[in-house]
Amino acid sequence: MRTLLVLGGARSGKSGYAQMRCEAVSGRLAYVATAQAFDAEMTERIARHRGERGTRWLTVEAPLDLAGAIRDAGGRAQAVLVDCLTLWLSNLILAEADVEAARFELIDAVAACPAPVTLVANEVGLSIVPDNALARRFRDEAGWLNQKMAAICEEVVLVAAGLPLTLKV
Repeated sequence: MRTLLVLGGARSGKSGYAQMRCEAVSGRLAYVATAQAFDAEMTERIARHRGERGTRWLTVEAPLDLAGAIRDAGGRAQAVLVDCLTLWLSNLILAEADVEAARFELIDAVAACPAPVTLVANEVGLSIVPDNALARRFRDEAGWLNQKMAAICEEVVLVAAGLPLTLKV
């Protein structure tokens, strides 16, 4: 496996599945975290997840510069796990960044990474149409991002209720 995209809904088991797949690789592993701790609950969640990963994992914080973090991590680890693209997209939209340019930079960074890359993303397009413009933009951008990443990844897995379903190999 060189590139893997793991999709799923909230609490579907996608992150655990992605981590398990990365841990099958020998050596140092890099976890590229896109979450930001804006409140106590998120601070606690990030600390808990970091503790669960263990000492093989190097953590790289990347709320905005995901391409740069992948380039950095790929040179220091035998596998890279990005969790998650959806939070990164939220960060970009809220920062009023150029989402399209960032998406192209991400594609280039994943393609150039010397280590296998696993990407985690939420599948948000299976619900009702959001009632406001910002939420609709987010849903649309997430769908486009997932499509672009699925096109370039060698393998795509959808996780639902903890069960992986291979969409592409």
